[in-house]
Parts: sequence; C-alpha cells; structure tokens
Amino acid sequence: MDRPLGRDETKDIAVNRQVRRDYIVEETFEGGLVLLGTEVKSCREGRVQLKDSYARVKDEELWLIGVHIAPYSHAYHDNHPPERRRKVLIHKHEIRRLLGKTERSGYTLVPLRIYLKGTRVKVELGLCKGRPKGEKKDELKKRIQEREMRQEAARRR
Repeated sequence: MDRPLGRDETKDIAVNRQVRRDYIVEETFEGGLVLLGTEVKSCREGRVQLKDSYARVKDEELWLIGVHIAPYSHAYHDNHPPERRRKVLIHKHEIRRLLGKTERSGYTLVPLRIYLKGTRVKVELGLCKGRPKGEKKDELKKRIQEREMRQEAARRR
C-alpha cells in the first residue's frame, strides 16, 4: 500500500509530454486546482488527461480548460462532469502579468503536469510560444541522428 506523501513530496499524476515538442516553454508557474471530492479521488487514481488542454484568464481569474478527469469509479450518483472548467489558484499579480503576456505577445498558457504535493493537487503551467513547423522537423531529425550515433557507438564497443 502507498504511504502518504510528506508535505513537500510530489507525485506526478499526469504529464503533458507533447508540449515541449510543440512549444517553447519560457516560464513555469505552480498553482492549486479547485476540485470536487470525486475529482480528487479520480486524480489519486491517475485518471487524468492533459491532451489539448490550456489555461485562460477570465474576469481576473485563471481557468483550466480541456483537462479530462475521468468520473470516479466508486461514486454512486454525485459524480462530476469530466471536462468542466477548473479554477487555478495563483496570486493576482501573477494573473495580471500573464494576462498582459497572453493578450499582446502571442503566448499561450499550457498545463505541463498535474501532480500531488502533500495532500493538495497542483498544476504546473507553462507560458509557451508556438514552435514553427520547420523547427519541429529539424529537432526530430537531430534527435534521430543522435540516437543512431549512440547505437553505432554502442555496437562498435
């Protein structure tokens, strides 16, 4: 059986690996998620998907949109809607700064990972700028070449 996490220990629930390939992450922020009880239990089971999710500032509040938290399997009738908007708790001055950057500079707020920190469910948001398509292809080619060189070196040994 899993032991409870300490106050500063973290455990990843969901990681959005595609973000680092599609975007250039310039800054990261940590925020708390406002969740219902069944959502927290479902998160502890690891039933979260971050694909195609993003964050938006609306009325000086930060909202996480498109995160799929599966309904809790043991709930009878009080289950949550899986893709509802969820509020992210960060400081007002950070929200204002993010609002300024996302409105005028072409930046996007994307969740990088959702994790447990002690008993709390947290989200790591990245302030991201889209990568040009050519750059994605070049990076992929570079990774393939590096992997082939490592394999060749290992084969020669």
